[in-house]
Amino acid sequence: MQKITYKMSKKEKKETIKGYLFISPWLIGFLLFTLYPMIFSLYSGFTFYDITSIQKWIGLKNYINIFFHDEYFITALKNTAYYVIFSVPLAIIFALLLALLLNTKVWGVKIFRTVYYLPSVLSGVAVTLLWMWIFNPSGGLANTLLGIIGINGPAWFNDPKWSKPALIIMRLWGVGGSMILFLAALQDVPRSLYEAAEIDGATGFKKFLHVTLPMISPTLLFVMITGINGAFQIFDGPFIISGGTGGPANSTLFYNLYLYNKAFLELQMGYASALAWVLFIIIMIFTGIQLYVSKKWVHYEGGE
Repeated sequence: MQKITYKMSKKEKKETIKGYLFISPWLIGFLLFTLYPMIFSLYSGFTFYDITSIQKWIGLKNYINIFFHDEYFITALKNTAYYVIFSVPLAIIFALLLALLLNTKVWGVKIFRTVYYLPSVLSGVAVTLLWMWIFNPSGGLANTLLGIIGINGPAWFNDPKWSKPALIIMRLWGVGGSMILFLAALQDVPRSLYEAAEIDGATGFKKFLHVTLPMISPTLLFVMITGINGAFQIFDGPFIISGGTGGPANSTLFYNLYLYNKAFLELQMGYASALAWVLFIIIMIFTGIQLYVSKKWVHYEGGE
């Protein structure tokens, strides 16, 4: 059988070279700033490495220490799990409620959409400093308002029992991005589906349950995955509030803060690399579970 070969013309070769040149900045950036650091950190996780000395291969010792001898790892993981479990559902519910309210045709609704979205694009440092003032035990806005109705407010960030709930409340400040996604999804729901549901006698809640939720389920899945991934990586708020210590009483010692301290305060880069890959695997497992379970409740338009 004769082998058929195709020879590119000079014009096609030039176009191909141009294509490679156009993608080369991204490709170089990906290789230098993503792929290489990932491979280097994966290798470093199996070594003793403190920057000042040459990497020394120690096998699984870092991972054994993490899972069996590091009590702060368990503390950081528990704190992070607490934050993920409570902050993500509340943020999704709050963002969806705002989107439903702002999906109405009333005067000035565009202004309210802008107002609710703007906080999500503010600097994390600025937002944290603002909430530190709001939750100031003496003279803060929150305790001042509670005092008006006769309630003695807590110490918030200075109290181990209230520091994580305060961070969760602070998280609700940044739901504007998710709100915009939900709003776009709601506006894409065909009006004819609601009309058909009304003919069948569906009430407002039933229409939401059987029409709205299935139609916005792809957006809901996206917000869930990104929300959980982001919550696992919380860092700037606890770092600023506690000064990097994770206090009070390690109540704000979240996973990324603990990883940061190991890497840049104790200079245990090998150990920190192992911690980073443990977190990466945890996030990948949660993402995989969500994608698998989503087959049963996410409905794509035109799908079976």
